Amino acid sequence: MSKAVTPCIDVCKYKLKGHCIGCGMTEAQKRRSERLDRKEMAAFVAALERQQAALERPFWAWETAYRRKCERAGAPCPLDDARAES
Repeated sequence: MSKAVTPCIDVCKYKLKGHCIGCGMTEAQKRRSERLDRKEMAAFVAALERQQAALERPFWAWETAYRRKCERAGAPCPLDDARAES
């Protein structure tokens, strides 16, 4: 199975209690996400969305930017896989 597109949207400012203000990941999560395959990424993205909600900050631009990133890469968006599993 091929690697999936990481949820990082290239903001990388860890000013939200150690979480990126763009995607909500920590630096450790970002490093981990770079090694995941498509199936693992769906679970990771589902957990990331729960984490974003717990941070109580609107990550409204993240989903659009992530979908665009996946589209440019010609890869299926893990958001769709994550939501199908829910």
